[in-house]
Amino acid sequence: MQTKQLYLYDSYKKEFEAKIQNVNGNQVILDQTSFHPLTGGVSYDMGHIKKGDNQHKVLRVEINRETKEITHVLDNAKGLSQGNIVKGILDWERRYRLMRLHTAAHLIAAIMYRDFNALVTGGQVEYEKAKLDFNLPKTEREIFEDAVAKANKEMDKGTALKTYFLDRKEALRMPGIVKLAKRTPPHVKELRIVEIPGIDVQADGGPHINNTREVGEISMVKIENKGKNQRRVYFTVK
Repeated sequence: MQTKQLYLYDSYKKEFEAKIQNVNGNQVILDQTSFHPLTGGVSYDMGHIKKGDNQHKVLRVEINRETKEITHVLDNAKGLSQGNIVKGILDWERRYRLMRLHTAAHLIAAIMYRDFNALVTGGQVEYEKAKLDFNLPKTEREIFEDAVAKANKEMDKGTALKTYFLDRKEALRMPGIVKLAKRTPPHVKELRIVEIPGIDVQADGGPHINNTREVGEISMVKIENKGKNQRRVYFTVK
């Protein structure tokens, strides 16, 4: 059974109730969840699943790309069984930081695409920092310094993000909707669109902040040469 992905509709939902669909060892599948799994270049949420007075720590969250079932890997699942109604509680500090870094990644990717015609070839948002790979021929620190500086200016504008769903065919007709060099959005009827008006619009399934000002200050950590036409930038937020 497909798990309803509550985070697609409300990134700020910190707690939720759900019914257990299956328990396998220390792995639990719920009918719905606000826990974001490891997918789309964004790390997984952590937190707790609570039944009565008993709390079970969520160590990792994974998604089955075919069935869309989301598995919560717990420290233990003692006392949990199919049909139980439980409460999910996110580690909000972790989630919020991932959201800030994720939106920062969109700002940088949009500027790199707009100003340098560079597409994203890979990337990952983790708790401490994020990384993005671009198809650039040379490793020029000035390019990334410029992109980060421009991203911070966009952040300072306090632009409200928009999140909505569009028919896949309609969405793919939008200029710049895909900024990935080697991947296209999933083959589903509707795509979730995350728009930062005036700077970026992308098909995206991960949690984001509501306003660019929440990003904080973006700072570059380092850049790396990852081979022919592959340049990587690491960045964080304060």
